[in-house]
Amino acid sequence: MNLRVLVDNNTYIDRYFTGEPALSFFIEDREKRILFDTGYSHAFIRNAEKMGINLRKLHYIALSHGHIDHTWGLTDLVRLFVEAKGEKIDHAIPTVIGHPFVFNSKLFPSEGEIGSLLSEEKVNYHFPVHLSRKPFWLTEKLVFLGEIERKFDFEEDEPIGSVIVEGQYEADYVVDDTALVYKAKGGLVVIVGCAHSGICNIIEQAKMVCEEERVISVIGGFHLLNPSKNRIEKTVSYLEKLELQSLYPCHCTDLQSKIALARTGIIKEVGIGLNIEWK
Repeated sequence: MNLRVLVDNNTYIDRYFTGEPALSFFIEDREKRILFDTGYSHAFIRNAEKMGINLRKLHYIALSHGHIDHTWGLTDLVRLFVEAKGEKIDHAIPTVIGHPFVFNSKLFPSEGEIGSLLSEEKVNYHFPVHLSRKPFWLTEKLVFLGEIERKFDFEEDEPIGSVIVEGQYEADYVVDDTALVYKAKGGLVVIVGCAHSGICNIIEQAKMVCEEERVISVIGGFHLLNPSKNRIEKTVSYLEKLELQSLYPCHCTDLQSKIALARTGIIKEVGIGLNIEWK
């Protein structure tokens, strides 16, 4: 499997890509091409073009959860495909994968809508949509985890605004937050968006779904923004016990958390254009 970072908060020196506080990865596993999240704007499309990646040939669009910095670029992706049809440019028809709540309206008091700008119905005009709480295998080795069981008390979090479910406002604990997992030869590679479900909870779910205890790498946003001392200490302790080969915290992981995670001795820098391969 090959993963390339299309959007992140960070850009590398002398790599002239467009950054934004958001996330988008492009993944290839054999013949399958997967877009994991779409960032906040059209930046992921612009960066992909600079990298020579043709997003018109996607097989899947997997969404980690419904927040603004992971789904708002979907509007620009729809535009890319609509224009391809109009100009008769060769293109595939990717399937959108997500949790059943990924397109639900999410509201925050100070900002209003912070969820997807597009509804499931509107997305379905352009792409087939498959929403599932259960795991869904994108390839023989790459799986969409579905809804994450929340086991660890130290990863319990406050709700982020509200979500509308069947016409009713509910506190939003971001139950739609999920991840992808790749079964590499040496163990699992866990690919997360924001890890609102808890990075340790997600890894435990990955091990259960894949029936594999070995985990070799984790990449993505760890949702460690000014975490409590108890949470960061227990997170670091959990990760140390996994004996990972590499750790790529980015996006919603603050500096102090990265410094704490560096105690594992395997932390790696992430920036747009990063290209990683796992076999």
